[in-house]
Amino acid sequence: MNIVHALQTWWQHQTLLEIIGVITGLICVYLAAINNIWNWPIAIISVAIYIFIFFDTRLYADMGLQVYFLIMNVYGWYYWSKKPASEEKTPVMRVTQKEMIFSAIAVVVFTFILGSVLKYTAASYPFIDSFCTACSLVAQVFLARKVLENWLIWIFVDIIYVGVYIFKGLDLTAIMYAIYVGIALLGYIDWKKDYKKQAA
Repeated sequence: MNIVHALQTWWQHQTLLEIIGVITGLICVYLAAINNIWNWPIAIISVAIYIFIFFDTRLYADMGLQVYFLIMNVYGWYYWSKKPASEEKTPVMRVTQKEMIFSAIAVVVFTFILGSVLKYTAASYPFIDSFCTACSLVAQVFLARKVLENWLIWIFVDIIYVGVYIFKGLDLTAIMYAIYVGIALLGYIDWKKDYKKQAA
């Protein structure tokens, strides 16, 4: 009975905004994993909600990231809708060595600069938040361009985010990111199958 009471108390402390953000977030990531273009408009709703949530919890790098996601979601929706006439959906691509090197350098530089700025503010976990933000910037570009390896970056960064959100008391968001890890793994497997079919 204590467990039921504890769950009821925990549920009462969850905000409607976070609940809607979690639901739309899970739906959009699942749709992206199964290669469905409707992930983009739902993602736009989710990130708009999380702009307010992260501002309220002083995760400023994450808040800025949501603004970036908003722009990239519009771009991704456009890019996926411009598929070749001969294709059922936009083809999956692989990352190049040059893109990997450039992305790694960008993550290191961005983390150092943003983390150095945020440590002089009230921001929580400035360097961890900045690192996750930098990785997410790269992953989102890859997702919008249908690069297979975007899912591997999301798996890595989502695991870190689970811990961050637990410490910030965003329990539902932490659960959502834990589920994201599983969805990202499924997305990687599904997209890899599509890539092999294309190659064949």
